[in-house]
Amino acid sequence: MNTHATQPAGYRIGSLLADFQPDFTFSAPLPLPEEEFAERLRKIRRQAVEAGHDALIVHAGSVGWFHASNAYLRYICDWMREGVLIIPTDSDKPLTLLSFFTQSVLLPPGGEPLLVDEIWQIGPIGREYADRPGDSVIKTAEKCAEILTRLGLVNAQIGSIGDRTSLTFWAALASLMPRNKFIADNPILDRMQKVRSPREIEMFRAAAQLISIGTQAAYHVTKPGVTDHEIFAAFTAAQMAFGGETGDGYQIGINEFGTHCGKPYGHVVRAGDLINLYISNVTWRGYTAQTARMIAVGDITPHQEKVLTACTDGVKRAERLIKPGALMRDINNAAFEPMIEQGMLTSAEARTMPYNWSPMPDGGARLIPQQYVRDIDWEAQGRKLMHVYPATYGPHNPNLGHSIGMAGAQNSFNISSHNYDRLEEGMVFVLHSQWLEPLAAGCNIGDCYVVTKDGFENLSHHTPLETHRIDSGA
Repeated sequence: MNTHATQPAGYRIGSLLADFQPDFTFSAPLPLPEEEFAERLRKIRRQAVEAGHDALIVHAGSVGWFHASNAYLRYICDWMREGVLIIPTDSDKPLTLLSFFTQSVLLPPGGEPLLVDEIWQIGPIGREYADRPGDSVIKTAEKCAEILTRLGLVNAQIGSIGDRTSLTFWAALASLMPRNKFIADNPILDRMQKVRSPREIEMFRAAAQLISIGTQAAYHVTKPGVTDHEIFAAFTAAQMAFGGETGDGYQIGINEFGTHCGKPYGHVVRAGDLINLYISNVTWRGYTAQTARMIAVGDITPHQEKVLTACTDGVKRAERLIKPGALMRDINNAAFEPMIEQGMLTSAEARTMPYNWSPMPDGGARLIPQQYVRDIDWEAQGRKLMHVYPATYGPHNPNLGHSIGMAGAQNSFNISSHNYDRLEEGMVFVLHSQWLEPLAAGCNIGDCYVVTKDGFENLSHHTPLETHRIDSGA
């Protein structure tokens, strides 16, 4: 058995991309000016005052592959690694940053924190790492308590902003300062990111252009005999060569059924394949964009063509409604009309809709069907696919799209049947129509938009929404 079925193909990626050039000029905006961060800080402090906080403490931990666990510090002061930021509500008191407390140490640049007066290096510590007693999280909490005490905040109300990596830190800080009242208040920052400034939109536009460059590179190399690793690598090399910050924010789905949300595993492109490039996160200076594109290799089934057409038409119908004041529910429901017309769904209501990862109707767990699924490229590596994914048919999500923000940030809104909010100028979001039937047909296709004064701008217009067709050579 050949357990290295696709290894040699990796040596030809240079030749596959040798004559590639994107068909448009990339616009690379400079970093946001310090004045924009100062205005954010003013608004943050004002909201803290309205909430009765004497200070805010913002925590971002470190997760795998040298990434901060959330985007809050980058949004406030353009710090792209882990840290604890102390923001006194009083505007005449300086900001203090505690950082360098994990083993995932990255040195600036990128990043010199803006508006920050003091930076304290806590240092990773512990017996195994440094042969010293102690715990970096506790040391960070101790220094934070010391600074709060120095500021006179020993019987105060403190707003805390963080995520699941923050829990040990908050517990330690609360035990060190029992007279303080700590109140979780992430919404202070989340609310501010619902509508974006003109300079922020420049960043989103650049991220979307990086996606188009990567997509064009993927189209350039895709042909029978090329592997999913090479397509993924072509996309990655192209967008990162122009300034993309990460090479792991997207998925490739590739097989004869149109499966999406996958990672490369050694599949060799063949006639009849449906390929999805689901670009969930390409990042320019912390700001992300998102699109989805389909590639058909040679002839596909009539049912697959119907699914591709329904999804593509759905995005276009939704797009026509985008303007300030439009109801998000109406935009969502318009995209599902083609599926209803084709008998694929009976309703656009999220609560009733089947979707790929849905539990059972009573909310209980759903058993993944056990069945042998032939996959010769996987089997060449000594493995077998013995379950059917996904467990049920329908869209990937029971909604059309969601807001786009900074890398590591949470969605501030979803485009869904139960969202009765209205669009506002400056909102940035993706609309992706998705459908997947196990072992039959699939599609995931969508664009990234910003709401303008009179309508919208399609940030991902450099590559057409329609399925890209590859001659199979058959």
